[in-house]
Amino acid sequence: MSTPQTIAFIGLGVMGSPMAGHLAKAGHQVTVFNRTPEKASQWVAKYPNHQSAATPAEASANADLVFMCVGKDDDVREVITGEQGILKTLKTGCIIVDHTTASATLAKEMAAACQKQQISFLDAPVSGGEQGAINAQLTIMVGGDETAYNKAKPTMQVLAKAVTYMGETGAGQMTKMVNQICIGGLIQALAEGLNFAEKAGLDQQKVMDVISLGAAGSWQMTNRHKTMIADDYEHGFAVDWMRKDLAICLDQARKLNTQLPITALIDQFYGDVQQLGGGRWDTSSLLKRMQAFKL
Repeated sequence: MSTPQTIAFIGLGVMGSPMAGHLAKAGHQVTVFNRTPEKASQWVAKYPNHQSAATPAEASANADLVFMCVGKDDDVREVITGEQGILKTLKTGCIIVDHTTASATLAKEMAAACQKQQISFLDAPVSGGEQGAINAQLTIMVGGDETAYNKAKPTMQVLAKAVTYMGETGAGQMTKMVNQICIGGLIQALAEGLNFAEKAGLDQQKVMDVISLGAAGSWQMTNRHKTMIADDYEHGFAVDWMRKDLAICLDQARKLNTQLPITALIDQFYGDVQQLGGGRWDTSSLLKRMQAFKL
């Protein structure tokens, strides 16, 4: 159980809103900020003993911890170092926990900017999707100063089934890249398997029931095969966000002078899904791509 803290939470999307809610329910005093004020108002209506603020700087003025879950590198940069950014008001010794999936380069940049003001920055991307956020069952992978990590860990545990220190600044983001690389391959393999089963005249559900119990089983198979068979993709982690993440992976691979041939191919496949109008579909829509192109 974490000691009650004064917390700012920046970003109330499908992940951030329930995450902020768990912190409020755990007894922390939470002030939220969202670029769309209506979302902040809706959150406060649900958690009336807490409040919203008009800017990130205002939200963070008295915070012991700042949690962030925004969209892209530029969003993180703006929230932290922008004209109304949190570095304008944060007190010495505060810890920023950034749950955004962003680049390792950005994490190092932000950590350096924060260090100048004696503030700690942890890159702490998450895995588990919307349901993981709603159920407080996220996996959090963390990079940054280990002392700051140990201070923030009890509060992060409110959100997660696992919180793991991965190493120096950027290590959390690098680990999330590995996560996305692996997920892409698993989803494409599942899509190909289901497509093959249909072409072969097999009962797709029976196939999934039996092979999910063996070596082919995975989280994606267990949690996505039913919606894939039902052609239902209006849920889950959006293709647009996955392409953002895969672009980060591919850029980092170039910097490391290594190759991600399967990831690069799957990124192109997700581009096809976007062309079909599926930018907001769940990432499991790789099957719909195969069906649309009669593959």
